[in-house]
Amino acid sequence: MEFLKKSPKTVTRTTPTSLPQSLRSWKVAIIDDERQVHAVTKLVLGNTRIDDIPLEFLSAYSAVDGLRLFQDHPDIALAFIDVVMEQDDAGLNLIHQIRNELQNHTTRIVLRTGQPGSSPEETVIRTYDINDYKSKTELTDTKLKTCTYSCIRSYRDIITIEASQRGMRKVITASDSVLLSQTLHQFGNAVLEHMIQLLGIDTTEMYLVSRHEDLYGDTEIRLLAATGAAVELYNRWDTSIIPEAIKEQILQTLERKTSLSGDGIFIGYYNTNPRTESVLYTHFRQPDSDIQEDILKLFAANITLIFQNLAGRETVQETQKELLLILGDAIEQRSKETGAHVRRVSLMCELMALKIGMSHEYAETLRYASPLHDVGKIGIPESILHKPGKLDPDEWEIMKTHATIGYELLKDSNQIIAKMGARIAYTHHEHWDGNGYPRGLAGEDIPLEGRIVAIIDVIDALGSTRSYKKPWNEADIRTYVRERRGRQFDPKLVDAALDLFTTFKTIRRQLPD
Repeated sequence: MEFLKKSPKTVTRTTPTSLPQSLRSWKVAIIDDERQVHAVTKLVLGNTRIDDIPLEFLSAYSAVDGLRLFQDHPDIALAFIDVVMEQDDAGLNLIHQIRNELQNHTTRIVLRTGQPGSSPEETVIRTYDINDYKSKTELTDTKLKTCTYSCIRSYRDIITIEASQRGMRKVITASDSVLLSQTLHQFGNAVLEHMIQLLGIDTTEMYLVSRHEDLYGDTEIRLLAATGAAVELYNRWDTSIIPEAIKEQILQTLERKTSLSGDGIFIGYYNTNPRTESVLYTHFRQPDSDIQEDILKLFAANITLIFQNLAGRETVQETQKELLLILGDAIEQRSKETGAHVRRVSLMCELMALKIGMSHEYAETLRYASPLHDVGKIGIPESILHKPGKLDPDEWEIMKTHATIGYELLKDSNQIIAKMGARIAYTHHEHWDGNGYPRGLAGEDIPLEGRIVAIIDVIDALGSTRSYKKPWNEADIRTYVRERRGRQFDPKLVDAALDLFTTFKTIRRQLPD
């Protein structure tokens, strides 16, 4: 063989660079029908390490086998391909298949030939997507090594760029899903999941915990987010999701007020608000790199600020929702009726909305707007509200005005819960057949939320003790609702309510009068 000539000894070690942890070797394919070419190439390059990573040789002795090799190993870094094998242009056809059929534009390809005249260099370089074209006779061991270093470093840079592009796409995708999060817990889960993907972290578990002290010195610890093997998202500190040993480490970090790392564990402490402290606990399957730890520190410091802002906003929202339930309770108690009715109705309305296919946003809004259905009773005299017997015609006319009073109280608000509450207050006594009050609306002219509260309010009221009646049994309630299908109630909602009756019974047991 003449294509490799002896030359002075060369140095084969290079300065390591940052590469994927999964990269164990550089795959070098030798596709040539001369076995001696395979043997000599392996002999010359066998001890070569590039970025302290060894070469792994893959052999094929025909273009057909070479294509199969690429199909089985899409991560080949460098391929030496002979031009003439089973046909005079077998190597050229293989290159076309690699680049066009397999869409592999990453592998560096060096074309080698023992017959330079059969395939002119300029024509081949111009026509085929290759990285070098060498005559076998001109390749000394030094030139072969130089060519190998150059091509594999080029491949290394390409996969680094491609990884960066994938990372950027993940950042954009992650940003979308994070920004679409509707609650603090959804946000936390999305952030942790995407951070793991972006950093390439192999972790068994991650927890983000926050401790807040209010104006009166009372403290609350919340699990803001959790991810990893077999964990779910939950916000109570006393959850069993966090193992007791990890809880102890988190509490120690909160008391010590310093971050800690070592033995595959990173515990970051952050105090970005005088009243709020946060801890990010991460347990790695494999040792974390310095760059991962630096990014984790940066991430946790910034994300804690966002969490604190979101938590403040969510606290206000939850307070508003709780106040609506309290207001509904107060109205019911003024009517000498239990406040549990309001809470049962709110849950049952939410279930009904989901049952008929409404969105979670609609169902949740209905849950918090439904307690306002009788807010207008605040304008009804107590003598009428507390009357033990049946109302006379004049008293009944006054009682009916509570629907309009409730609407007038809420109609000018631009907040979605109050807007829905106004529609419910105004229409929850309308009947499907048009015989209700205050406006005698019929069918789908009655807003859906009004129709839902109408049937749920009646179902729960019939099962409750009132000043003018005793509670009905389940069979009688079912019969009453069924008989008023298409008259008082929307037929579709009657069917859904009957399907949900067992669930309604469970809610009544959990929230008794």
